Amino acid sequence: MQPTISIVVPTKNEAANLREVLPRLPAVHEVIVVDGGSVDGTVQAARETLPGVRIVEQTRRGKGNALACGFEVATGDVIVMFDADGSADPAEIPVFVDALTQGADFAKGSRFAPGGGSEDITPIRRAGNAALHVVANLAFRTRFSDLCYGYNAFWRDMVPVLSLPDTRTPERADGQMHWGDGFEIETVINCRMAAADVRIVEVPSVERLRIHGETNLRTFVDGWRVLRTIFSERSRAAGIARASVAA
Repeated sequence: MQPTISIVVPTKNEAANLREVLPRLPAVHEVIVVDGGSVDGTVQAARETLPGVRIVEQTRRGKGNALACGFEVATGDVIVMFDADGSADPAEIPVFVDALTQGADFAKGSRFAPGGGSEDITPIRRAGNAALHVVANLAFRTRFSDLCYGYNAFWRDMVPVLSLPDTRTPERADGQMHWGDGFEIETVINCRMAAADVRIVEVPSVERLRIHGETNLRTFVDGWRVLRTIFSERSRAAGIARASVAA
C-alpha cells in the first residue's frame, strides 16, 4: 500500500509561478500552500489553479516558519518540501517517496550526487556549498554531498525530531527572526536529522531555473548564516547528548 503524500509549498508573491507549477504536481493526498503575506494574488492563483488546495497563512516571517506551519497541519504519511518557484521537478517526487518506502526516514535531495545537477547555481555558490557541506560532514560525521538544497521528503512522524520553533510564538520584539524561521531551515533540518541518527538517503535531483521573478537568496549573507547554523546545531546536538548521558 502506497503512503499518502502531503506536499508543502511555502510562498511569498509567487502567483505567476504557481499557475505553472501547481498543474504539474502529481495527484496526492493534499497540497498545502503556506503563504507569507503575498500581495500579488498568490492565494487566489493557488485556488484557481488547483481546486482543493489547502491554504495556510504562516504565523511569522521566513521560509522556516512557513515550512513549520505546513508540517503542523499536514495529514499525509509523507511530507514533501517543495519550492514554488519552479526549481523543483515534480516528476522526482516518486523517487523521493520510493526512497522512504525502501527504508529511509529522510530522503534528502542532492544536486551533487551522481545523477543530480543544477541549471541555476553559480560558480561562487557551488564553491560555497562545497565548503559548507565539508564542514557539516566533519561536524556530524555524515557524508552529505549537498547541504543547502530544499527539496526533501520525510515520514510525517519525523516532525518531532526537528523540534522547530513553536508556530504560536509571537515575533521577536527586536525584529530578528527566531532561530529556524529563516533560510537556514534546510541546514537545520539536515543537521537535526543527522544528530538524531535517523536513516538518511540522498536522492539525486536536478535543480531547474526559477520560472518568474528573482531569488531572495543572498550568497554571502546566507552563506555565513548557514555556517553559523552548522556550529550552532553541532553545539545543540552535543548539549542534548550530554543531557542524555547525565540522565
